[in-house]
Amino acid sequence: MEFRPEGCLFDTPSNQRYISSAEGLAEAMEKGIILEARAMLCTGAHDLMIDLPCARGIIPREEGAIGITEGKTRDIALISRVNKIVCFKVTELDLTDSGELEARLSRKAAQLECENNMISKLRPGDIIDARISHMEKFGSFVDIGCGIPSLVPIDTMSVSRISHPTDRFRTGQLIRVIVKGTENGMIFLTHKELLGTWEENACRFKIGETVPGVVRSIESYGVFVELTPNLAGLAESKEGISVGQSVSVYIKAIIPEKMKVKLIIVDVCGEYTPPKEIEYFIKSDHIKYWKYSTESSDKNISTSF
Repeated sequence: MEFRPEGCLFDTPSNQRYISSAEGLAEAMEKGIILEARAMLCTGAHDLMIDLPCARGIIPREEGAIGITEGKTRDIALISRVNKIVCFKVTELDLTDSGELEARLSRKAAQLECENNMISKLRPGDIIDARISHMEKFGSFVDIGCGIPSLVPIDTMSVSRISHPTDRFRTGQLIRVIVKGTENGMIFLTHKELLGTWEENACRFKIGETVPGVVRSIESYGVFVELTPNLAGLAESKEGISVGQSVSVYIKAIIPEKMKVKLIIVDVCGEYTPPKEIEYFIKSDHIKYWKYSTESSDKNISTSF
């Protein structure tokens, strides 16, 4: 079975078939199939109530996530799932006194299966899907499979520096990440290597063009403007410019040997630029080595996995 972030299975025909009838739930329980549905409520005891078309679904607190019983995972991990899609395995099916079908479910069981069959086998250089769960100034927390969390540090999101992860991602977004390392069950992730080398990004622009950009930093010697997540150029200082603004810039020079793009700010186009859809340059599921810098440059900016 393929293990993916929560929300990826929900709309599939097979998942909808299993959760829509008592017979489907019974079959999924017998076969140990991981299903998905929406958490509608977290009770005062921190049990999750799951929206099933054919039954009253319950994920007891101790079955809500790996580490809850031991105190390694805080209950906020359960509370924060309300109104979101969660994965689970069906563990029991019973009729209540009123004749309603009640399904006892376990998200923890789904996570353990994911951990044993996918997470534990990840190696540096593996490229996997991840979904943005929430963002802090230092990085983005992501779901790398069945709700199992990891972190993409802010300095690994792109070559172009950003002040906050919301400059690059949005909550709920499905992205690709690279496993940078593993240690004591922890998975360390990176993202920037998927966004192309200096040359791959620079070849999309030509001297003399006027193109959109985003102001990322303002220094005493000029303004850094992001053209793509992995390519920024330096423009001359201009009054009234602030970080985060959308601007139009004239491309004055592209210098591969120095990995520099010289720009002139033409106009300010907006106060805030939302993150664009991400384009990935690497389509495979594994990478061993990545070199950002050009062959003609004295710099060696690279990553070995």
